[in-house]
Amino acid sequence: MKKHVTWPRISSPSPFSSLPFSNFTASQFSAPKHARSSRPPPSSSAFTAADFSSLPYDILIKIAASFDLPNLRAVSLVCRSWSEAVRPLREAMMLLQWGKRFKHGRGGVRKNAEKALESFLKAAARGSALAMVDAGLMYWEMGEKDMAVDLYLKAAELGNHAAQCNLGLFYLQAEPPNTELALKWLYKASIGGNVRSQYQLALCLHRRGGVRSNMKEAAKWYLKAAEGGYVRAMYNTSLCYSFGEGLAHSRQQARKWMKRAADRGHRKAQFEHGLALFSEGDMMKAVVYLELAARAGETGAAHIKSLVLNRLSAASRDHAMCLANSWRALPSS
Repeated sequence: MKKHVTWPRISSPSPFSSLPFSNFTASQFSAPKHARSSRPPPSSSAFTAADFSSLPYDILIKIAASFDLPNLRAVSLVCRSWSEAVRPLREAMMLLQWGKRFKHGRGGVRKNAEKALESFLKAAARGSALAMVDAGLMYWEMGEKDMAVDLYLKAAELGNHAAQCNLGLFYLQAEPPNTELALKWLYKASIGGNVRSQYQLALCLHRRGGVRSNMKEAAKWYLKAAEGGYVRAMYNTSLCYSFGEGLAHSRQQARKWMKRAADRGHRKAQFEHGLALFSEGDMMKAVVYLELAARAGETGAAHIKSLVLNRLSAASRDHAMCLANSWRALPSS
């Protein structure tokens, strides 16, 4: 059973982290200033379909590289020149779909890793950032990490948030770790809404130790990832509210996020939520969550569950076990 690695273990006297975003300033993301011009602005009637053809292809490809098929079709309907410009990306999307069929054995074809990788690479060569990520994943699984990272970097520079996240994780796991580059890519992906990156960014800030102001930044990203459905972030958000670290102390919010994590299968959350229910006297619900935690391998849950079961009638015990057997985790990111 895979362990949930969530709240960082800190050996230093100060339990929380400090890593200021000194490398990320507003000026790096602001629009460039243009010199004043005596020319009057063009009228709206000047922008005809012919103007779209003057958009450089490399600009268009960067914009559309991470588009899915419906978005590519929508772009193709804007004008003929755009339709021609994104034709390679439409071809790439078909190759990407074939790659996924070969990789997973779907759509009436047998699994074939070689053909899957070939399809992904052909799609990547046509500019698809999505295909670059899938090809990178296959190379990573094959142990060819340099090839994987090269593809992740290309896709990340095209704005693909999954690639940015993978690149950030690679730099965190490198020997030695490159925290500066890891934070750069995790921050970009987090701003783009990638919940896994938001959680990993929060962990980086949390684990560094030091000034409390950065715990506020960590808690902010825990909360964003939790709101996006990332279960481990839900658990850590609960702890932030419970300890009043990075977020204002709130027992109600702590309980809410702990229950959400428990209902999505986080075993530590199931254990702690079960303990909270036990302390409130709700024995039936408590034993269900403790049973789930025990089945998931959470040490200590079985002993507490036994204590609770001794307080229930035989009929109540049977009903609690029936509820545990029929339990299904809620969907998460």
